[in-house]
Amino acid sequence: MRKKLLFLLLIFLTSCSEKVDLIVHNATIYSVDSNYTKYSSLAVKDGKFKYVGGDEILSNFSSQNIINAQGLPIYPGFIDSHAHFYDLGFYINQVDLKNTKSIEEVIDRVVEFDAEKNPNFILGRGWDQNDWNNKTFPTNTQLNEMFPDKPVVLRRIDGHAYLVNDSALKLAGINNLTKVEGGEILKIGNKLTGVLIDNSMRLVDNIIPEPTKEESIQALLSAQDLAFKYGLTTISDAGLTKEQIYLIDELQKDGALKIKIYAMIENDPSSLEHFLELGPYKTDRLNVRSVKVYVDGALGSRGALLIDDYSDRTGFKGIIRTPIDSVNKLALRLSGTKFQMNTHAIGDKANRIVLNAYRDALFDFRDPRWRIEHAQVIAEEDIELFNPKIIPSVQPTHATSDMYWLNDRIGQNRANYAYAYQELLKKSKVIAFGTDFPVEDISPIMTFYSAVYRKDIEGYPESGFQMENSINRFDALTAMTSWGAYANFEEDEKGSIEVGKDADFIILDNDLLTSDENRIPLTNIVATFINGELVFNRRFN
Repeated sequence: MRKKLLFLLLIFLTSCSEKVDLIVHNATIYSVDSNYTKYSSLAVKDGKFKYVGGDEILSNFSSQNIINAQGLPIYPGFIDSHAHFYDLGFYINQVDLKNTKSIEEVIDRVVEFDAEKNPNFILGRGWDQNDWNNKTFPTNTQLNEMFPDKPVVLRRIDGHAYLVNDSALKLAGINNLTKVEGGEILKIGNKLTGVLIDNSMRLVDNIIPEPTKEESIQALLSAQDLAFKYGLTTISDAGLTKEQIYLIDELQKDGALKIKIYAMIENDPSSLEHFLELGPYKTDRLNVRSVKVYVDGALGSRGALLIDDYSDRTGFKGIIRTPIDSVNKLALRLSGTKFQMNTHAIGDKANRIVLNAYRDALFDFRDPRWRIEHAQVIAEEDIELFNPKIIPSVQPTHATSDMYWLNDRIGQNRANYAYAYQELLKKSKVIAFGTDFPVEDISPIMTFYSAVYRKDIEGYPESGFQMENSINRFDALTAMTSWGAYANFEEDEKGSIEVGKDADFIILDNDLLTSDENRIPLTNIVATFINGELVFNRRFN
């Protein structure tokens, strides 16, 4: 009789509780709301957080899908504020040249790849002469010997230089007389070396075979799998054509692509004019309301635009990829629209150009949230030009990658004002973190570690790199979640675990906010949820 009464009571309580799609309890939930409130349970219904609270959740809600998180930490889904998602999937099927130590090792990997795949056109990515004993740019002599007839295009790790063989140069129509504004074609004497920097790369881009739609779809799905593994739920893709944007939109609407994309429109006439006429385009997974502009190149390939000469190249100040007048005109034009301007600026002269253009264009605008992408080297007097209208969109792992050669490249005085994240945060009040993958590793965990401890994966340097500009743990997590959403004009729908917002969240096997420093790089994502749907899982059914 007693068992029967208990059974009837259970049925009664269940019938009184509200049914939801998912319940997660026994967790350590960091909401990343304005008070950084902690909870132990959450409920999801129709893709939104229905409830966030304590142990009473099992009395008030019922679900066919209940997860006991076993005390593990839960954060909002990570937002990568600057990456190249569309490109990532393609690089998975190219020659991986990261961590090579010489041009000979580069050639060996290309030869091995060719023997296995035998493509008609060889593409590779990831070499960095700064990691070699001989830190000068390579030449294509050995590449020509091994591949006299097959075009080979090898992209530098920062994406701002190519090493190509003579076969590719010939197809692209590049010779001793070729000149390109905003780019360099490196020579030794009158002989082409095969190294192309910044805008000169576009001549080779024109001969690279276009991927089929099926190849593009597979690349996007492969990139998504990797992103979910690392807890990424939203990615700001820095530079997409309208065709790429509409393919992403198509796959999202079909349900194949579940990841959310904040699309920065590539600054080419076709794509730019199309969306300026159309206006911002928004769905539940895609947001198109910004324009990606390049002012200069990268420090690693000496394309970053400096006020004074490079310390290791007398008489050279870098490359301006978009003329100052064009930057100013575009800024004034975009200020009259709802589109955000997101400008790549790495050198101190490039940042000065952008800061001045923004100041003039945004004089009468209260909350434009325009962004400077990278903001790597800032002149001391220009730091004062940052303010809450301008969001620094930075990549902490750039600092811990570049620190090995930074002083040689720009000297100690300028290096003191490089990767100055704490100073930028003080001025702008908000900072957004990304990785720039595949330039850097996709891992947001390493973004966090590099920002807080200013060390690389090996724990170097022991005392941290320029620790005066480190970011505390809570601000670092905020820069990867709620500030990332704010930088995308999406703070009302994501970036924190609050009732009514999209149920994008992750479960980790280690709490980044309380963990021992040495444990942080070893942290894994246990599960990733988008709109309450489990899209990656190591442990839970």
